[in-house]
Amino acid sequence: MTDHGRRPKRWANDLNTILAAALGDDRFPIPVETLAKDFSKQRFPASPIVEVMARPLGSFEGALYPVQDKTAWAILHNTDVSPGRRRFTVAHEFGHYLMHRDLLPDGIACNEEAITFRAGEELEEEADTFAAYLLMPLDDFREQLEADKKPSLAEFDAVKDRYGVSLIACILRWLEYTACRSMLVVSRDGYILWAKSSKAALRSRLYIRTRGVPPVPVPAQSLAGRRDFDDLGQEGVEHPAGAWFQEPCLEITVISDKYDQTISILHFDGRPTFEFEDVTEEDAFDRLSPKTRERFE
Repeated sequence: MTDHGRRPKRWANDLNTILAAALGDDRFPIPVETLAKDFSKQRFPASPIVEVMARPLGSFEGALYPVQDKTAWAILHNTDVSPGRRRFTVAHEFGHYLMHRDLLPDGIACNEEAITFRAGEELEEEADTFAAYLLMPLDDFREQLEADKKPSLAEFDAVKDRYGVSLIACILRWLEYTACRSMLVVSRDGYILWAKSSKAALRSRLYIRTRGVPPVPVPAQSLAGRRDFDDLGQEGVEHPAGAWFQEPCLEITVISDKYDQTISILHFDGRPTFEFEDVTEEDAFDRLSPKTRERFE
C-alpha cells in the first residue's frame, strides 16, 4: 500500500479494499483493533502498534502514545463509554498513527469534543474522517440508507449495529451525503450541546450555532424539551412551524441514560421556498423560532 501521508480517505479506502478482498461482507463490523496491530506490523515494522488497551480515562476518549523507548506505539481507549464509541476512538487513534505520528512524537490525547462532537482542530478532523470512512465505507453505507430517504430510528439502529458504531456516529455519517433537509441535535439539562445539519439543511438556513454564544435552550415545544415522551419520541412527532424552526418538522428523540444526553433527529419536508448558497456552519448563528429566541435573549 502507498503511504498516503495526510489523506484520510485514501488510507481508509485502501484498507477497506484489502478487508473486502479477504473477508467480503463479513468484514463488518471492522475488526479495528486487530487491523491496527496487524497492519502496522506489516507496513511499518520499525514502529508498529503493539497494544490496544482499555482504561478509565475520565474526560478523555482515547490516546496514542509511544512505548518501548519510542520504537513502538500503543492506543488507549476509555472503558467508561459505549462499545460503539470505543470502536470509533480506536479507529480515530489508528488514523493519528497512520497520518500524524511523525508530527506527534510524544503522542496525543483526545477528548470528547474532538472525537464524539467532531469539533477538533485539523489533525483531529483528519483522524475523524479516517475513522468514519474506515468503519462506515460510503459505498456500503449508501446501500443501507438511501440519500433521499428520511430514516426512522429503527433504520438508524440497524445500520449502527452493522458497523458497530454509536447512534451519533451513524447519524453524522448519513448527514454527510443525504439530500434530505435534516439535522442532529444533542442536548443535556435543557440546553443544546451541539448540532449538525445536512448540506441541504444548511442551504436553507436550518442550523444552530453553539460556539461563541451563550447557552442555547432547547425549545419548550420540542420533545427534547420534555422528559415524558417515552416511546413517542422514538416513533417521531410532527411539529408545526415554530416548534424548532419557522417551518414544520418531524422530531425523533431518544435519551441516552448512560451519557445523560438527549439525541434528536429533525427531518424537514421537501425543499424551502428559497435556498441560500455557500452556507458554512462556522459562520452559522442560531435560527430557532422567534419565540425560542425571545426566551433565550
